[in-house]
Amino acid sequence: MSSGPSLPTAKAIHVETRGAVILDEESPETRDSRGIYLPNYIEPVSHIAVDIGGSLAKVVYFTRSPDPPRSPSIAATRGSSVVSDLASPLSSSPPRDTPVSSSPPTASRSNSKFNGALTPAVLDPQNGHAIAMPTEVPSAIDHSFLHESLLRRASVQHFPGGQLNFERFETEHIEDCIAFIQALIERSAKLNGVSIEEMRRGVKIMATGGGAHRFYELFGRELLVEVRREDEMECLIEGLKFITLIPDEVYYFSDELISAVSHPTPALLERPSPDPPKYAVTFEQHPTPQLPCLLVNIGSGVSIIKVDEDGSFERVSGTSLGGGTLWGLLSLLTPASTFDEILELSEKGDNNKVDMLVGDIYGQDYSKFGLKSTMIASSFGKVFKKRDKKGSFTPEDISKSLLYAVSNNIGQIAYMNAEKYNLDRIYFGGFYIRGHAATISTLSYAIRFWSKGTKRALFLRHEGFLGAIGAWIKNIGEEGQEEASS
Repeated sequence: MSSGPSLPTAKAIHVETRGAVILDEESPETRDSRGIYLPNYIEPVSHIAVDIGGSLAKVVYFTRSPDPPRSPSIAATRGSSVVSDLASPLSSSPPRDTPVSSSPPTASRSNSKFNGALTPAVLDPQNGHAIAMPTEVPSAIDHSFLHESLLRRASVQHFPGGQLNFERFETEHIEDCIAFIQALIERSAKLNGVSIEEMRRGVKIMATGGGAHRFYELFGRELLVEVRREDEMECLIEGLKFITLIPDEVYYFSDELISAVSHPTPALLERPSPDPPKYAVTFEQHPTPQLPCLLVNIGSGVSIIKVDEDGSFERVSGTSLGGGTLWGLLSLLTPASTFDEILELSEKGDNNKVDMLVGDIYGQDYSKFGLKSTMIASSFGKVFKKRDKKGSFTPEDISKSLLYAVSNNIGQIAYMNAEKYNLDRIYFGGFYIRGHAATISTLSYAIRFWSKGTKRALFLRHEGFLGAIGAWIKNIGEEGQEEASS
């Protein structure tokens, strides 16, 4: 009998992750939605997963292509260990002189990124079905057309491996998400050499999140495919269990890097760990199932979920002070209109002009309790003292202060729950993080400080896609169980 932790539902997840690689980014704004190349997974997959939250709709789908993806660079796969390379902790694209904490650009991505085609099992000749011929064949049979179509169809079906793809859309523009999926289905029909009607019969939408109920009828009506709703929490946990098996997906900041981002002026670390690597983002290159654990999912609000060793889970805590709080308050207090603009403002801010620090109260460190003079004693504490000079507080300073306040609060609540349930592994997920260095360092600092260096905050490169990944995996697991029972 094995003494180590194991994934209880691994037998139901048939996606072959051996040799998986996270691909290089196309631009800094695709940092959190890079494809994952699965070279040893050859089964046809036609379902599309959609996780529709209050702010964003996330899409996950698998494609096979006659053209293998370009080889990822070592820097893209494992990140950089040099502090000046970290435009975001996971980015290899920006030049070496890019500042440590620059935020992703605000420009919207085009929806032209397609990688290969969906390949429904009902169209796969290996399952005993004949290759369907294109429906639009010239009246005078063009043999070269038919030959090219057959070759294209065969190359899609027999290409070794494929790619897991990630896209996101603003929920208020859900029609863009629907249009993207419709274009994907149409393109897949063309590459598979079948009619759009036959392609739709082989496609299924796995919908989760609050919007799975709100937009259920809209998706079915517009896409003319089967839509299945899945439980949000179940999908989050399935997504976590799967994605943590991908090499170089999970990462953490070293104590020196946390300090360099949180406190730009040189200072001794309050709670250093033994011999940490200097200024390093460390990636887990050889992952194994790591249960039990705590998942802190930060979206508009925050859910804290305890996952037991047998895979069972329970939402044990949470807070309404999350990404929506930050976004909402800063929309009132600053000119920012998007979350990325908020992050951009915070990069240029100085929270010392807004927050009351330990040094402002004691004039020095409070060594008895391990409190450095640079630590925040009261978020926004200086505003009251300077209430007759409200115009002196810039949007940048306000943004930095509130980002720290919300992140510190989440980090402390996460630590208290980890301590209560005796859990050492604390994963942070959700689009609130955005690979933003200041956010990551603040959450990391809170965990390291309160735990006296015994616990560490862990982050995910696909942090906002856990629910969509879980819905995608859940369908594969259910299909596997159906086949086993038939």
